[in-house]
Amino acid sequence: MASQTQQLENPTPPGLGYPTEVYERRHFNENNGALTVYFKKLSFVLGSLFGPRGGRFMNGSYGAFQDSTDQVAANTTTAYAVTFNTTDFSNGVTLASGSRITVADAGIWNLQFSIQFTNTTNSSQDVDVWFRVNGTNVANSNSRFGFAPRKGVGDPFHIIAAMNYFVSLNATNYVEIMWRPTDTGVSIEQYAAGTSPTRPAIPSAIVTMSFVSNIT
Repeated sequence: MASQTQQLENPTPPGLGYPTEVYERRHFNENNGALTVYFKKLSFVLGSLFGPRGGRFMNGSYGAFQDSTDQVAANTTTAYAVTFNTTDFSNGVTLASGSRITVADAGIWNLQFSIQFTNTTNSSQDVDVWFRVNGTNVANSNSRFGFAPRKGVGDPFHIIAAMNYFVSLNATNYVEIMWRPTDTGVSIEQYAAGTSPTRPAIPSAIVTMSFVSNIT
């Protein structure tokens, strides 16, 4: 049955007594009644799960994380991991060491991110963003984002880098989002909440991870 938190209760199988040596209507009726109740509950659960909007009863694995700090690159020859300092949602996906998005179960996972990049230089710049699994680069996972020069002194160019990616992981594996700019004047920047009108703060980075399928 469904509760107020939209969870389905798994019906408990009935405890059936051992049959008598000879046919006995009372014993038959008791067992038949218990089985009838059990199968009715089971049919209700399956009907709710596979019926319209049944997905609301599914308990899928997911994680959502964000960061509220500026992130800089000390040089252009080092790969840097995007870090996160806030867990928004977590169910089977956790954050370790600030950058390691760790899954509890094996499967195909969908990773989505958005990163607020800023270019403070007077020239066009690029940044590469790719993925690592357990510290090893994922082949063919790189993307290059291009930035226009800054608009003026104290007025940098801003852009959101975003994409989603399917990755196959084993239980306890972790994914990291790596980045490398063509100039140290490119950084990942957060912005405080604004006024006139009131508007939310801008996280420097946001990432979500959701389970897609078991590994076939």
